[in-house]
Amino acid sequence: MTSPAYIVDAVRSPIGRRNGALSSIRGDELAAQVLNGLVERNSLNPGEVEDVQLGCVTQIGEQGWNIGRMVPLVAGWPETVCGTSVDRQCGSSMQANFNAAAAGVEMMSRVPMGSNGGDLSDKLMERWEIVPQGISAEVIADEWDLSREELDAYSLESHRRAIEAIDEGRFEREIIPVEVNNPHTGVLVGVDETPRRDTSAEKLAELAPAFRPDGKVTAGNSSQICDGAAGMLIVSASAVEQLALEPRARFVSFGLSGVDPHRMLHGNPEACTKALERAGLTWDDVAVVEVNEAFASVVLQFLRDTGLENRRSDVNPNGGGISLGHPLGATGARVTATLLGELERRDERYGVACMCIGFGQAIAAVVERV
Repeated sequence: MTSPAYIVDAVRSPIGRRNGALSSIRGDELAAQVLNGLVERNSLNPGEVEDVQLGCVTQIGEQGWNIGRMVPLVAGWPETVCGTSVDRQCGSSMQANFNAAAAGVEMMSRVPMGSNGGDLSDKLMERWEIVPQGISAEVIADEWDLSREELDAYSLESHRRAIEAIDEGRFEREIIPVEVNNPHTGVLVGVDETPRRDTSAEKLAELAPAFRPDGKVTAGNSSQICDGAAGMLIVSASAVEQLALEPRARFVSFGLSGVDPHRMLHGNPEACTKALERAGLTWDDVAVVEVNEAFASVVLQFLRDTGLENRRSDVNPNGGGISLGHPLGATGARVTATLLGELERRDERYGVACMCIGFGQAIAAVVERV
């Protein structure tokens, strides 16, 4: 990177289940609360923000009309604050991190996943067999010889870790409680409702395959459809000095990977390798890793290909997309916020956040505490 991109703070909303606690609020209004919470707790005048880069995958309906511009306007920020919407599928707000002024939102209860799609080019289909991501997760499970029992066991552990993190208050610094107009849940929501305390190996085993009749991938070992928003205050070295800010971390490097769009979800190891090489680091230097749990097979494939199978306690130690949920456009900022909090909890220096992306991409970032 040509100049340091400092992370002053990283926050998110609680994550709501599909049609749950957050489903009564619009995405631009939810993201506006998160961004206002971000600047307020850092005593920053919103007018000092130059640009809002907001990740969002399903940019249609309430999430259309350049939601990246709409959110700061809804938040009451000056019209001088610009904004744009970023779509790199699941990696959208991680790409916004790359662009260095990050936020993200996805209201999957209100704007159905895939509703912004269209017909694919015949020229594309002549070259590639394009399938739903769940089928790609099945392909990975088969090619990497991952059993249904392994997928379910990983998923159960994800819920256990997320519940433990909630009970120990590990997410309290990163969550901005949000107001919702929902008489069933009250006015203020401040805790994730996605982790399932009542799940078990037996219950996961009872779930039918979701994508293939003879498959291994179920709703229980896939990321949850959910609602959420996240935001990060990213500044230059000159802004740190000018505004008397105290950064928590900095982005050291990023890595991108383009892979077979049929398997599509297996690019995390390569993206991480590129990011680590640019940082002059190896996995031995990295204390914590956040790998988006799009599907359990994706994380297990990542662990095997990176040789990190014996370091599972360092990978998604607070749960992930299976337990916390994967609000598409917000997840990149969410995993970065969670990574930063865990690095601080462990008093460690380097962490990596990465995520696979639809149609065969992956993105990774190396973060250093300062």
